[in-house]
Amino acid sequence: MSQALQPSPSSSSQPAAVPVIDRDARMPARKEIRSWLTPISQPQTLRAVALLLLDWVLFVAAITGVVLLPAWWMKLPVALAAGFVIGRLFIIGHDACHQSYTPHRRLNRWLGRIAFLPSLTPYSLWEVGHNVMHHGFTNLKGKDFVWQPLTPAEFAALTPARRLLERVYRSGWAPGLYYFIEMWWLRMLFPSKRYMPARRGLFVADGVLAVAAAAVWVGALVWAAQATGQSTWALIALGFAVPFAFWNVMIGFVIYVHHTHTEVRWHEDKAQWSASDPFVSTTVHLTFPLKIGGLLHHIMEHTAHHVDMSIPLYKLKQAQTILETALPGRIIVQRFSWRWYAQTARRCKLYDVATARWMDFSGRVSEGTTWGRVAR
Repeated sequence: MSQALQPSPSSSSQPAAVPVIDRDARMPARKEIRSWLTPISQPQTLRAVALLLLDWVLFVAAITGVVLLPAWWMKLPVALAAGFVIGRLFIIGHDACHQSYTPHRRLNRWLGRIAFLPSLTPYSLWEVGHNVMHHGFTNLKGKDFVWQPLTPAEFAALTPARRLLERVYRSGWAPGLYYFIEMWWLRMLFPSKRYMPARRGLFVADGVLAVAAAAVWVGALVWAAQATGQSTWALIALGFAVPFAFWNVMIGFVIYVHHTHTEVRWHEDKAQWSASDPFVSTTVHLTFPLKIGGLLHHIMEHTAHHVDMSIPLYKLKQAQTILETALPGRIIVQRFSWRWYAQTARRCKLYDVATARWMDFSGRVSEGTTWGRVAR
């Protein structure tokens, strides 16, 4: 069936020139789809810098609250809020790493490093792992390592200890542990040659910067504890360990739900992967009640980000609307609920690439339906 080139309804978020493509029609080339988004994808320097300053003020205010509030039960929620703001800052750094945050490449590199400091993320290593491997080969086994599911044969070949760890990772309870070990510890902080064969001085320098940020952060808390007569270890726990742990849980959860869904497909053959339009089919747009996705800088509008990484975070919502209007039925849109999340964690343990089906650790095949799926 040929493309249906009816213009979509004109609105502030939907340019009239964008066609609506019937689900049975040929998928347009990525270059054409990206051209629909070009009018809204121009980054703005002032807006970008203001967002970064806002989030840094929120982070410093939260850590100050942890220091100054009198009781631990007052400090704890503020410590958790600090972890959430680390996530917001990381999303800004992620955008800068894609060179989509401002129009200036050098400024993006500096702003990205500044935004990454509280998450202790080495900028250059994230750039290689995320921009090159994850975005270059999204959901292609052997290339994209982000929440890559094992096949039944791969799982059976693991040692008992490693099988147990995989069960923990995929339980739904441990996205933070997955991110901390598999992403940050093994691939970000001075990775071995197994995880990063290339050796660059910039990798080391950015690793040292991350360690220095941690040292300054902890050192400031030690000084504050002594100055205010508080327990040093308690203040380090609440002012550093809790925010960093919350941040790991947050990012582990976010990348899990972006790429784990009963309708998301993984591939082993590169030709089949290329033919599957992976820039559209390999990620999920997760929606939340009360429009709280804005608190995450709209990173949950993730299809738009994978279609065109040059779209700044403050334009993702508009871009996602354009895509879902132009490509009805092709984009996975999922309403978030804890019921859906539990169902996904239960069903999406292993992946059989031969049959393109998710299954649990016992080999029971997912039915391929997900509670709460939005038809768009």
